[in-house]
Amino acid sequence: MSDRARLSGPAREVAPLLLGARLERGPVAVELTEVEAYEGEADPASHAFRGRTARNAVMFGPAGHLYVYFVYGMHWCANITCGPDGQAAAVLLRAGRVVAGEDEARARRPHARSWAELARGPARLADCLGLTGADTGLDLLGQAASVRLRLGPAAGDVDVGPRVGVAAAHDEPLRFWLAGEPTVSSYRRGGRKAVAARRHT
Repeated sequence: MSDRARLSGPAREVAPLLLGARLERGPVAVELTEVEAYEGEADPASHAFRGRTARNAVMFGPAGHLYVYFVYGMHWCANITCGPDGQAAAVLLRAGRVVAGEDEARARRPHARSWAELARGPARLADCLGLTGADTGLDLLGQAASVRLRLGPAAGDVDVGPRVGVAAAHDEPLRFWLAGEPTVSSYRRGGRKAVAARRHT
């Protein structure tokens, strides 16, 4: 099965497949350790919940493209589109470990106190790779892509729990992370109750 086909399933199925995958830009490579699924027009927490706009158009496919948006007027966050072409879905890249180009990543994140904090959190991950809104729409699977996604085998030890910091559909178990990984961000409840993490199989 091609990488494009692997990414063309539902967001909640694609998200755990991205754990352990590498995202590369120039000398910097980040191995993904935490992600969140957003299910488009069926998901009230998704940017595509109210339909297609100029901002979210890339979420409607095809799979394997970069969707970068600005949040809180100060941070870029990166997503990978997934699902069938024409149906909006994306996976937010929440955290990773820098596995190449650490010096350049540290230059972009000079206030990080440790290697584990370099790409812990979606804004920090985007900073490490130098991602901005200008990168929205890039085909991460293209041979000449300036940002490249390299999928590997499915990770074997994955936990699942509620998404972080969202108010709508906050109790949905759509966040996936590598169990015991120190780069994973701390859980911050976005709604009135938290759902305990459970093992994803």
